[in-house]
Amino acid sequence: MYPRVKRILDTALAALMLIALAPLLAAISIMICLDSPGPVFFLQRRVGRGGRLFRIYKFRTMYTYAPRSVATSMLLNAPGCITPLGRKLRKSSIDELPQLINVLRGEMSLIGPRPLVPEEGEIHEERAALGAYRVRPGITGWAQVNGRDCVNARTKAQLDAYYANNLSWRLDVKVLLYSVMCVITARGIQEGGGEINDEIEGEIKGEIKDAVNGVIKGAPYASSAPISAVNRMKPRVRQNEWFARYDIESARVYPRTAREPRAPGA
Repeated sequence: MYPRVKRILDTALAALMLIALAPLLAAISIMICLDSPGPVFFLQRRVGRGGRLFRIYKFRTMYTYAPRSVATSMLLNAPGCITPLGRKLRKSSIDELPQLINVLRGEMSLIGPRPLVPEEGEIHEERAALGAYRVRPGITGWAQVNGRDCVNARTKAQLDAYYANNLSWRLDVKVLLYSVMCVITARGIQEGGGEINDEIEGEIKGEIKDAVNGVIKGAPYASSAPISAVNRMKPRVRQNEWFARYDIESARVYPRTAREPRAPGA
């Protein structure tokens, strides 16, 4: 039931936000044109629900010579590819606002696992195995408020799967509140393929026991998925044998077996 209500809320809120933020979006578009040559928007293929590919909209924050089909974390010199205005847009996450268009198109949700580029390889297998592709990707998500760029790919996959397998309005509200705090503090943002922040990684893993009892500490970070929740996913992993693979003809990243099940009521 909630997934259907969530879709209605996503559409209504995205439409209202696009109207309300129209002057800001127009001003940013002009600033991008003045900051560096190139288009206002950056379009890139991302993996959505069920492994299907779609084109994501973002404000362009990099120079036009930057590689287009790789994640920022894969760039060896990411700071050198980012424009002066782009740094500010990325730090404040304003560059993600055009994804409200993707929400209206039904390709994304306001809250959900962040969509990855197909070229990110084995992480798709991890996400599909744990069930992260059961829901629409989001502008912000559970992994985003639990370390974002400062935790490893496996931890992100587990956090995304925890969200997909525990979808509820309470969890969405929690993600929304923590997202606001993370944007204000700009914590968890790390450009390029830097090292994992052991302090943040340890902070999240140290909250696992508290997460079992629903205790939140160390704001602005939410507690990570409890180990018991991740362990309960493992039998399903063996049963479904998900294996993410890119199919050029059908333009999707898909599992080896039958089509991936959706979240209840989706």
